[in-house]
Amino acid sequence: MEISQVRRLGLPVYDHQEHEVRRGILKWLIRNFAMRLLVKLDRVVGLENFPTDGPALLMINHIAFVDPIVVMGCMPRNVVPMAKIEAYHYPIIGIFPGLWGCIPVRRQEADRRALRMAMDVLEAGEIVLVAPEGTRSPALQSGKEGVAFLAYHTQTPIIPVAVEGTVGFPSVFPFGWDRPGAIIRVGPAFRFKRHPRRPDRAMLRKMTDQAMYILASMLLPERRGVYADSALAQTDLIEFY
Repeated sequence: MEISQVRRLGLPVYDHQEHEVRRGILKWLIRNFAMRLLVKLDRVVGLENFPTDGPALLMINHIAFVDPIVVMGCMPRNVVPMAKIEAYHYPIIGIFPGLWGCIPVRRQEADRRALRMAMDVLEAGEIVLVAPEGTRSPALQSGKEGVAFLAYHTQTPIIPVAVEGTVGFPSVFPFGWDRPGAIIRVGPAFRFKRHPRRPDRAMLRKMTDQAMYILASMLLPERRGVYADSALAQTDLIEFY
């Protein structure tokens, strides 16, 4: 997909301030209701790697429904998730993505509208959360190239975030809380190197896989899935901060 195709979309201008008050209220609810009564959080590791300002892409693995909510609740800044459009139609909780101002994604296609919205959020200096697999899975599946497209064309740093221990939640306290809770690990930032020619589909595929191997290295072996063989990991298209 060409960057010009994305930028031609006639979407309204993204207004950062329009969402901030609602997100502040909703984040208070996540931290003081969801994170105390519905989801058990054991610990967060590596918050020193989280940027204090400026745009970034948070790249997570996705094993359970609550993963994005847990990550949103424990990060020091507001995070804007890219969410499958079906989530807007869930009973009751389907109200949340719209109130927060999440970015709806049509997963069965190259969603140019979602990419344009994500670019606008990044250009406003905010954080976009993306699960490159596009679906939940107990172990990593092949990541979609959208994460590489966004990161490369906006020159935005990627922050890998490994999620563990969310299976079985939400669960109303104290039922089921005798098991270990969620562990969130935030890794060091990296970005894709600039190249003299625009990345084609093959290069975007390679960029995505290199990023996914970094995420896999932060996970337990049984969570690494198609990225389990670390001997195949490469970083020639990546530079670390």
